[in-house]
Amino acid sequence: MKEKQEQAVRKKQRGRGWIVALAILAILLLTASMLTLLDARHVRFYMTGDEDVTLEYGTPYVEPGVYAVTAGRLFGELPERLPIETCGSVDSERLGTYVLRYKTRWFFADSEVERRVTIVDTTPPVIELRTIEGYTPTWLTGYAEEGYSASDNCDGDLTGKVRRTAEGERIVYTVSDSSGNTATVVRELPDLHYDPPVLTLRGDAHVTMEAGLRYEDAGCTAADNLGNDLSAYVETENEVVPWLAGEYEVRYSITSEKGDTIGAVRTVTVLPHGLPAEKLPEEKTIYLTFDDGPGPYTEGLLDLLKKYGVKATFFVTDQQSDYIDLIGRAFREGHSIGVHTLRHDYDYIYASEENYFEDFFAMEEIIYKQTGSYTQLFRFPGGSSNTVSRINPGIMTRLTQAMNDMGYQYFDWNVVSGDAGGTNKTKEIIQNIKDGCAEHRVSVILQHDIKDYSVAAVESVIKWGKENGYAFRALTLDSPGMHHGLNN
Repeated sequence: MKEKQEQAVRKKQRGRGWIVALAILAILLLTASMLTLLDARHVRFYMTGDEDVTLEYGTPYVEPGVYAVTAGRLFGELPERLPIETCGSVDSERLGTYVLRYKTRWFFADSEVERRVTIVDTTPPVIELRTIEGYTPTWLTGYAEEGYSASDNCDGDLTGKVRRTAEGERIVYTVSDSSGNTATVVRELPDLHYDPPVLTLRGDAHVTMEAGLRYEDAGCTAADNLGNDLSAYVETENEVVPWLAGEYEVRYSITSEKGDTIGAVRTVTVLPHGLPAEKLPEEKTIYLTFDDGPGPYTEGLLDLLKKYGVKATFFVTDQQSDYIDLIGRAFREGHSIGVHTLRHDYDYIYASEENYFEDFFAMEEIIYKQTGSYTQLFRFPGGSSNTVSRINPGIMTRLTQAMNDMGYQYFDWNVVSGDAGGTNKTKEIIQNIKDGCAEHRVSVILQHDIKDYSVAAVESVIKWGKENGYAFRALTLDSPGMHHGLNN
């Protein structure tokens, strides 16, 4: 019994001990809180270096350091340093502003301070001028750039952004980087007082030629006093119209980079070819002429003409290339060959003189390959009186003059067979020819050997002509042209 009483007493004493301990702890905490409030204790940061740091691009950032302690009114600053956590980083290879945050925890609260680090570029670019050993300027180029380069510690290669300005006897090179830093260097130019080149004409200073398709100019050379051949820089202004008689100039010039010009002139006289006077046959004469061939019916026509010993004239084209060899046969058998057209495309041919001559002389080349010689006979597509050519006002007047100047004789006709759209009946064609010839002592008949119904009329015409005392001839340079009136 006594033992139980003692245990109860001890238990009661222990309970009182805990109460006392808790009371003391509460008093201590209350005291600490009161002291803290009265002391106004807080975290104090110390930052080595400036809060705002400016750093040149590419310069490594070295942290100056930060530490923190607590301080109060009653007990002052305690020496113990608080642990610091640094947030953020600095990249000195990139322009911009970086914020570094320094944090610590004390008395259940976080405190922090900041440092701002700004990376800037204040270094101007670098321009380097290259020089070429032994370089000598020429009159043509003046000073030719020897080369340069520009670089920047931040932007890298800036050569392509260099501004090059000529200022009298010097050149100023300027470049700016992305931060606005500017670099300028000056190159003093070497002495640019030297003699201009000499232009020398190849061939004669005055050329006389007969009108033709082409004028082949001999050209001009140029050289400076330093021995440089500058001929490749000579520009030629050629006014010569080779198919038209007249006086012309060919001007040569060479111009320096500074705008100085040296020139030379050649004069060219284009003379007209002399055409023989027309000779009108004394006897009744028929000139059979055939346009637009050769074609599939030309060979049979040649056989027929050979059978009767009759010579005719063929104004040829290249519309049906498979039959082009018949030009050579016709020539060898004594028939006259004249140019009609290569394409027979009126809109192209009469669009310009250049187009006409390009077409005409392409056909001349075909005739040459077939016969071994060029012809001086031709017939305008549509005849000289055509009105289709009015797409280019006045071209027929200009072409007839030019062709005569080149020694070509053109032929129209005074008898129409009607095979060009009037009729496709052989009997009517025969009658048209007979009626037309009956009105003239000398007849130039227009037919087309690419039309079978027209070729079929030829034998009857030959028989009729021979029976009625007509001679059949091929056209020559002095034959009557039977020229129509020009309508353009």
